[in-house]
Amino acid sequence: MKIQQILLNERPEGLPSSDTFKTVGTELPAPAEGEVLLQPLYFSVDPYMRGRMSDARSYIPPFKVQEPIESGGVATVVDSKDARFAPGDLVMPGGGKNFFPWATGILFSGDHLRKIDSSIPPTYYLGVLGMPGLTAYFGLMDIGKPKSGETVVISGAAGAVGLVAGQIAKLQGCRVVGIAGGEEKVKLLTSDFNFDAAINYKGNANLSTAVAAACPNGVDIYFDNVGGDISDAVMEHLNFFARIPVCGQIALYNSTDVPMGPRVQPTLIKFSVLMQGFTIGNYAHRYMEGMQQLGEWIRAGKIKYTETVIEGFDQLPTALLGLFSGQNSGKMIVKV
Repeated sequence: MKIQQILLNERPEGLPSSDTFKTVGTELPAPAEGEVLLQPLYFSVDPYMRGRMSDARSYIPPFKVQEPIESGGVATVVDSKDARFAPGDLVMPGGGKNFFPWATGILFSGDHLRKIDSSIPPTYYLGVLGMPGLTAYFGLMDIGKPKSGETVVISGAAGAVGLVAGQIAKLQGCRVVGIAGGEEKVKLLTSDFNFDAAINYKGNANLSTAVAAACPNGVDIYFDNVGGDISDAVMEHLNFFARIPVCGQIALYNSTDVPMGPRVQPTLIKFSVLMQGFTIGNYAHRYMEGMQQLGEWIRAGKIKYTETVIEGFDQLPTALLGLFSGQNSGKMIVKV
């Protein structure tokens, strides 16, 4: 079987470009015993993937140069040499494997696949019921520990994690302020997703002043998806015993220099602030808990979701690069 693959062609310095990727053709053999042949339907693209293009020490191994890039995905079974799977089944990586290679056809061990419920939109397993939704749930509930009446600020609020985190905070009785780029996204947060206020960071010469206006009682929880100047501005308005779950720093991922900014330690000491970085892998043993709760909220209409879906296998690099210029609302997904 002839397939196409998208490889990491070279490790980028700064923002990745078209030279970072290479598309090649190859032959895929028939599945051996215990293997399953898959046709990918959707691939996820996520900001953390930029870190895997570097060979720096991290919580997840880097991509290998001249080998396929990989990400979360949903696929349909085409042929199976594993009795647990039949043609037509919808599957995701599982059993210790979290990613599919970027390819138009995939051979995968049945031991590392899990079936998904076909009655739920398959893209939800990459978004609100997948890594972004679970990141929002555990980061806010376990680290943020929201209390009714508190003020929650979320950066990257129109992204896949931020949209869910903001709605969960509202369900806990909090005042929720989102920070996003562009007036369209700001309107989306308040009109469609129940945020109390939203700030367009692209349209504010003094972001600190905008945060103060939107948070007259200060900030009790700052859900940090972005870092950089946006986080510096929010830090100026933290209340005593504020909590800061840190799950992303997209403002810094493509920086070639050591980023400089205010030192946060004096603020943490002065106001007894908890600041904790985390990845969703920290909560792997509790995934079902998060998925069940998110599923209940979705079925009850308490959480809404949006996606940006780009069509075409060859558009995977474009979609990934689009994350760094804010071209997505909600989860960015490529439909193969």
